[in-house]
Amino acid sequence: MTTPLFSGPTHPHDPATASLPEVHASVAIKGKGFWRRLASFAGPGYLVAVGYMDPGNWATSLAGGSAFGYTLLSVVLLSNIMAVLLQALAVRMGVAGGRDLAQFCREEFSRPVGIVLWLLAETAIVATDLAEVIGTAIALSLLFGIPIPIGVVLTAADVFLILWLQGKGFRRLEAFVIALTVVIAACFAIELAYSAPVWGDVLRGYVPQTEILGDPTMLYLALGIIGATVMPHNLYLHSSIVQTRAIGADIDARKEAIRFGTIDSTIALSFALLVNSAILILAASAFHVTGQREVAEIQDAYALLSPTLGAGLASTLFAVALLASGLNSTVTATLSGQIVMEGFIRIRMKPQVRRLITRGIAIIPAVIVSFLYGESGTGELLVLSQVVLSLQLPFAIVPLILFTADRRKMRGLPAPRWLTFACAVIAIVVVALNLKLIFDVATGAI
Repeated sequence: MTTPLFSGPTHPHDPATASLPEVHASVAIKGKGFWRRLASFAGPGYLVAVGYMDPGNWATSLAGGSAFGYTLLSVVLLSNIMAVLLQALAVRMGVAGGRDLAQFCREEFSRPVGIVLWLLAETAIVATDLAEVIGTAIALSLLFGIPIPIGVVLTAADVFLILWLQGKGFRRLEAFVIALTVVIAACFAIELAYSAPVWGDVLRGYVPQTEILGDPTMLYLALGIIGATVMPHNLYLHSSIVQTRAIGADIDARKEAIRFGTIDSTIALSFALLVNSAILILAASAFHVTGQREVAEIQDAYALLSPTLGAGLASTLFAVALLASGLNSTVTATLSGQIVMEGFIRIRMKPQVRRLITRGIAIIPAVIVSFLYGESGTGELLVLSQVVLSLQLPFAIVPLILFTADRRKMRGLPAPRWLTFACAVIAIVVVALNLKLIFDVATGAI
């Protein structure tokens, strides 16, 4: 059963129209000390951080590290700073405003604008899912020899995993994601020990270089990194899942929730920065410095790692981390699909049916692409999907900034002016870089 598209505003505390209604306000806040209170709020940030180390990040970081060494580490760092600030706004929107970004867009914009934003959000989620589904399928192929098209179809099982975990409580879902994130980090810690990068060169890579803007190929990869890091679907996701906490409606309770929710996401995204950096550092130290500067395919990286590093375990750890990354990111992308569909068009149906529909929206194009490309060209396709995300970013960032700056919409808790200004600068930078990319494509520079 569905309700009309953009059928009007909802009350932020109405369970019937709440974001993710089956888990809304389901996590109790316990304890009185700082650390116990923070522990109650910890979790949503790590689900968001998954998007910062997904297979799309792998593709852009492998291509960037092998081609340009450590130079694009500065883009990874700047992208992460952007993400921390924007996710802080997403926390404030969900807690102070009581609605997620999709719901606000439906309520506050005209019907034509809302439809366009919905279609753009769905496009971003398809691009996200395309990268994550193909990444998972590649990992299954590398580890178990499963053909990529079959692996793509198998990723539909995440729907049932989510339903089972949520049946055990939303905290179980968060614990599952955090556990897989630890696996990814452990694998890359060992990989970096094998690759033995020159840490002085690594640190210099975090200093921004003007050559990034002057080289069209480097700019293309830089935009891919931005799209893979500051992902549009994460803004919809975060503004929704912070509402799984059972916080009070009074202003002091909401202030506390914003504070702890922001700390949670900042810590989680800092952890994601280390993992994301590790992927690029590994590619630079294993491939770029050895003269292998065109390793854009994940399969090529897998095949070359062990012989290049002289460690038989290196390739296996790489594939295990990729599988954990793919599983994690398909779970959170499916949740994002549900949030966007519910928020923009208010579909009300059984959770398993709804999730199968949102997963199918991504799997169908992924299956088609995997049949067309097979195991060749997936690296370029993954990078392209992240550039598409970068092009979609302004259509999520601008509404987020506008709504969180509004005292009425945030029920007396608007974003601080410095944060609004900083995020506005981020939006301008992203738009300017996107226009430069479009110009380069139009003139044949790329």
